[in-house]
Amino acid sequence: MTGQAWDQGDQQQFRTDLQAAIDGFLDEQAARLAPLGDDAARLVAEGRAVVSGGKRFRAAFCYWGFRAAAREQYDERTILRAAASLELLHASALVHDDLMDASDTRRGRPATHRGFAELHRDQTWPGDPQQYGAAAAILLGDLLLSWSDELLRRCGMPFDRVGPALDVLDTCRSEVIAGQFLDVSVQARGRATVEDAMTVLRYKSAKYSIERPLHVGAALAGASPDALAALTGFGLPLGEAFQLRDDLLGVFGDPATTGKPAGDDLVEGKRTVLVALALEAAPAADAARLDAALGTTLGEEEVAELRGIIDRSGAHAQVEEKIDDLAQRAVTALAEARSAVGLDEHACAVLEGLASSATRRAL
Repeated sequence: MTGQAWDQGDQQQFRTDLQAAIDGFLDEQAARLAPLGDDAARLVAEGRAVVSGGKRFRAAFCYWGFRAAAREQYDERTILRAAASLELLHASALVHDDLMDASDTRRGRPATHRGFAELHRDQTWPGDPQQYGAAAAILLGDLLLSWSDELLRRCGMPFDRVGPALDVLDTCRSEVIAGQFLDVSVQARGRATVEDAMTVLRYKSAKYSIERPLHVGAALAGASPDALAALTGFGLPLGEAFQLRDDLLGVFGDPATTGKPAGDDLVEGKRTVLVALALEAAPAADAARLDAALGTTLGEEEVAELRGIIDRSGAHAQVEEKIDDLAQRAVTALAEARSAVGLDEHACAVLEGLASSATRRAL
């Protein structure tokens, strides 16, 4: 991948090569677990399905974080395997998140816990199908989390580079798991200030989506602490903008493109920044209606009503403005980092393009 821009062909080639790295690793795991029989094979097959598709933003930020800081020749296969480890981490989070949110679908197919519950029913096994599905989702999420560590550790780079990257991954996993529990606790309390919602957003998603993948890649390239700090100036606000866009899509997104039902975040009762802003700004009656409806079964007309409340409160426009502001801060920080710590110019140009894709996406 060379040239002055990461064009569509290069992006598709990256995804193809990345998928090949993931498939090769999962083939190794399938062979390792083959003696356990059909049940283990089903678990691996579900792992393949969960880690397939998607925009591959985390892998891309890892890869280009490496390219931004690299000062020597490298084996393309090793950085692809390292970048793939972030996709396994992401898949783990999705499987557990869907279970905790009681989501029915993910990317247009049954969520893992739903699929295994259906298998239990189809086979007319004794016991509770829902419990079986939950157990399968917990175990698959754990397995994918373990595999993310293994794939990074065995990416093929020398340990003096892999070790610092593993340190970043350790921090990343702690942040995302603790952030997930913050989210669970906010939902349990049934209330969240804008500040509370921003803290959840930062640690549950923003840091592990962009900042930490950048750090993993840069650490593999031998980046200095100053370079890592400079990349935080780009990655953290961009990650926050990325998740704010996701929150908008969770309410206003088209099911045909998001793979989720209309207003899914409202049905799941998510106390996002968008919702917190709407509850603060909406007239009392509208705020009470929105608050009471969160986490309940909603038809299309009710989703449209709640969308209207959020729009009229000004929260939708506020979040759009916040996304634009954070994205601009990120791009400015990247330009400063390029000159301050000597990041690669072409890699920075690609990262700037990825920033636009991550914050203006429709998916």
